[in-house]
Amino acid sequence: MTLYLWGDLWGGHSCPPSEPRKFAGRSARAPLFSGSSNFLEIRSSEPATRGPISSPFSAWPALIRFRRAQIRSNLSDPAGKRMPPSLHSNRTVGFVGLGVMGSSMAQHLLSAGCRLRVHTRTAARAQALLDQGAVWCSTPGQTAQGSEAVISIVGFPADVEEIYLGENGILSEARPDTLLIDMTTSSPVLARRIAAAAAAQRCQALDAPVSGGDIGAREARLAIMAGGTPGAFERAYPLLQTFGSNIVHQGPAGSGQHTKMANQIAIAAVMLGVCEALAYASRAGLDPAVVLRSISGGAAGSWSLSNLAPRILAGDFAPGFYVKHFLKDMKIALDSAAELGLDAPGLALAYQMYERLSQTPGGAELGTQGLYHLYAAQPSGPDRAGSCEE
Repeated sequence: MTLYLWGDLWGGHSCPPSEPRKFAGRSARAPLFSGSSNFLEIRSSEPATRGPISSPFSAWPALIRFRRAQIRSNLSDPAGKRMPPSLHSNRTVGFVGLGVMGSSMAQHLLSAGCRLRVHTRTAARAQALLDQGAVWCSTPGQTAQGSEAVISIVGFPADVEEIYLGENGILSEARPDTLLIDMTTSSPVLARRIAAAAAAQRCQALDAPVSGGDIGAREARLAIMAGGTPGAFERAYPLLQTFGSNIVHQGPAGSGQHTKMANQIAIAAVMLGVCEALAYASRAGLDPAVVLRSISGGAAGSWSLSNLAPRILAGDFAPGFYVKHFLKDMKIALDSAAELGLDAPGLALAYQMYERLSQTPGGAELGTQGLYHLYAAQPSGPDRAGSCEE
């Protein structure tokens, strides 16, 4: 087997160069990862994998999982030498927003060796990170002081605009060449504005919204869809891989947000189907848990059916992703679809349903699986007076 090392974690050049540095004939007792190597191409003599992997992207997920295991467990190689303790030692990174998603993402960065400068609206949420050495910043702008990159994941487009472009915002303190990565689901138009403002200050910006919910954030398995220049994406990749497993550059500024809109449109329709399927099974006298065992492994299978349906059946409606934030996303998607001249009736129906749920006591603070309440509340029998569509 021949190993090719790609890129440089510490230098921020993570895209494969035209000529990889080849390390053939290594001792089996040498560490698989050494120095600042970040990417590997594997050549194998096994029939099933003979020849080079056509793209290093295909090898990344397994390699990243292995590298994380080294970091988290601080494993030794067979010769007894300690593996490099971190991916990002001595890198200073700002982080704004420590909610359901952000707190786990920031923790992964801290565990990977980053020196974190953090800010969040509710200061108490930062305490666990501060106890581990993170530095508290009283404004979003302060997170950029001395940081080579700033990552944000907040609630609404207005919040994004404030933390980047407002008084005491990130761009008010960012030095030239700072990398700005906004991971909030926000407006494509705003993403382009921030990218232009960053470029005017000789900074780089990436809109990189995520999908995967609280589970994906905790387990570092987020899907990340990025918009920005290739150079910004290359610099961001080593940071993004600390909490993401499917990281794709979609195109120029705003492309990440457009991709996330497509993602939310798909989820909106799926959530209607998940809730309706469980409600139907229950109304038909079936055991919904047993039904779920059958349908989750077939053509109906989806992330929402596998991860959120069990929560529904357990009566767990705590937010992995808030209804209020999903409504925000769907509104952005509806507006964007209208700008593109696209009719989206499925999305419109889901928006109406979630809007109705948000108007019930506590409905806006539920997780998206809380939509099931509307179905469960329907009276039974053919002569029922109302339905969730009224």
